[in-house]
Amino acid sequence: MGGTYAWINEPASWSGDAPALVVATDKATDFWRETFYGFVRDSGHAFLTPVSGDFTISATVVGDYEQLYDQAGLMLRLDERNWIKTGIEYTDGMMHFSVVVTREVSDWSVIPLPDARPDDAVEMRLTRHGDAVRIQYRLGGTSWQMARLAPFPAADASAGVMACSPERGGFRARFRDIAVGPAIARKLHAD
Repeated sequence: MGGTYAWINEPASWSGDAPALVVATDKATDFWRETFYGFVRDSGHAFLTPVSGDFTISATVVGDYEQLYDQAGLMLRLDERNWIKTGIEYTDGMMHFSVVVTREVSDWSVIPLPDARPDDAVEMRLTRHGDAVRIQYRLGGTSWQMARLAPFPAADASAGVMACSPERGGFRARFRDIAVGPAIARKLHAD
């Protein structure tokens, strides 16, 4: 698990590899299915490796967020109709920690990060325990915060990092410490 990575929608400009990768997005890239907007987009950039069973994928992400919907983070993908993307997304003039869970249609949730700046490194991790996925983030070395606990199939899949810029091209995202390994403990809350 966590071996060879391959692109879905390889960007024209990128460098590095896991564990360190730099991406400049192509124009009008995104992952989305139906909900509210009525369109399907499967043009975002994702650098993924095969995963099976329980696992945790983590990365530290920095992006030049400045345009609406600029986004960078993690992805878990079964196919074009079933996937999760999570990370920082720029909307309403600020960075948010965003999660989109897609099971035929997309479901979007955001957590505003009003004190975050584009050059802040955000750590994030996605853990699958059976048919549940836990998504967490931390900023500035704080404790891990849970953003989402979602049902998701326990099937073989791909996981890695993703970046999109629906409103422009050239959004630059930097990923480091990309790692896939055994699932963290199932305990959800600190004592």
